[in-house]
Amino acid sequence: MPGKNIVKQYAPESYYHIYTRGVNRNITFDGDQDFAVFIGLLKRYLSPTPRVGKNRHVYPNFSGEVELLAYALMPNHIHLFVYQHTQYAIRDFMRALLTSYCMQYNKVHDRVGPLFQSNYRAVLIGDDAYLQHISRYIHLNPRDWRTTDKTSVDLYLGKRRPDWLNPTRVLD
Repeated sequence: MPGKNIVKQYAPESYYHIYTRGVNRNITFDGDQDFAVFIGLLKRYLSPTPRVGKNRHVYPNFSGEVELLAYALMPNHIHLFVYQHTQYAIRDFMRALLTSYCMQYNKVHDRVGPLFQSNYRAVLIGDDAYLQHISRYIHLNPRDWRTTDKTSVDLYLGKRRPDWLNPTRVLD
């Protein structure tokens, strides 16, 4: 994972490689249900239609502000490749996403405290070479990338087309 060019200021209309890992490199996804919860949260926050909870709470919606281009979820860390339309969109999106997931994980696994190590990292992608490389890097990150359902690689292979993930910017 890159350690340089970590975002201090956010730029609109820009590409970012976002990643974070568990505290002390601990597990952040303890089974298929945890992965499903995280993917459900991606859908909640990025679907074009805002989601409403059981108690009629309308969840924040970032579909017009953030485009998810690729993702990979590993047992102890995550990678997201996003395009940000507005200046603070990824900050607000990541706050909602990681807070919701941490609260759910702590409840289900009967634990307290932070789940992720420090703040997420967001690397501004400023050149075409890195832009062309990052989707490949994210998709090939899991050892079992050919068979896992924890990445967006099957979307790029045409096996599914969810409305909350946009491969067009990368494929073009």
